[in-house]
Amino acid sequence: MTPPNKPFRFRKDSTAGVVAPLASGGRMDDTGMFLHSVEALRLHVDRRLAELIPSPGEEPGRLGEAAHYALLAPGKRFRPLLTLLTAEAFGSPIARALDVACSMEMVHAASLVLDDLPSMDDARLRRGRPTTHRVYGEADAILASVGLLTRAFGVIAAADCLPADHRSELVMSLAEAVGFHGLVAGQALDLAERNRARTVAELDALNHRKTGVLMMAAAEAGALIGGADPAARRELGEFARRIGLAFQIRDDLIDVDGGDHVGKDIGKDAGMTTVVSALGPRAAVAAIEAHLDAADAALARAGCDGRLGVFARSLFSGRKAAA
Repeated sequence: MTPPNKPFRFRKDSTAGVVAPLASGGRMDDTGMFLHSVEALRLHVDRRLAELIPSPGEEPGRLGEAAHYALLAPGKRFRPLLTLLTAEAFGSPIARALDVACSMEMVHAASLVLDDLPSMDDARLRRGRPTTHRVYGEADAILASVGLLTRAFGVIAAADCLPADHRSELVMSLAEAVGFHGLVAGQALDLAERNRARTVAELDALNHRKTGVLMMAAAEAGALIGGADPAARRELGEFARRIGLAFQIRDDLIDVDGGDHVGKDIGKDAGMTTVVSALGPRAAVAAIEAHLDAADAALARAGCDGRLGVFARSLFSGRKAAA
């Protein structure tokens, strides 16, 4: 395992830390080049994730295997890429934000393991593979989740390339996103009241806690590392909040419609109130577009050049589930 206080550096001949610029007007060739560079960056996120946790043989039993299985499962890595691209947008070298970005993915992976448990959503499939508890058992799945969650905070605390006050603020922000006002509260509320009819406003509040809070933490972390002023950081948070709401509605649509290569269980929302069941599929699609438009407007107010918006919108093409 790479020592946690050893900063990550791209090789001198690597272009993975250089995000291709998007020319004014966003021509298709420019957009394709940009997204290709983002894909290369995603591979470096995966490599660094593997370096930041113990190798499977270092942990007792199958704990290490379960942690690697959960963390390194194929995925979009939206949250760490959101941190990296936001930091880059405000002038930070991407490598400087990489470990913090990876901590966001650790938290996300841990939350998925817990959400999938039989006592929660009782899921059989996640990211195109059997859920962690179905492969390694509930005990190792829970322990792996706890290990990933705590490791995320350790990674931030050990990010010596960042000032101590920034590390402290990042830890506090991530703790809020995970805890009693964030992911944990969202899952508890969903479990306790999933059979109750909800208004769209109530669904938005629930979906924000289940999805948006971690995206906001990821975007605001990148903005902090990049040196954005408080107003710009708030706008980046609003951008991420809107993207989170759009993600959740899209997941609700996929749960109804299914399709090839979804990668997760479908039909799990049957009998529950969702934005799709409340508004209907056509209005739900319109709501996604409204959230994406609002996200673009927030980016413009923050002074970003639109690449984050291009990246975010690219994730809404195709039929794969958001997570």
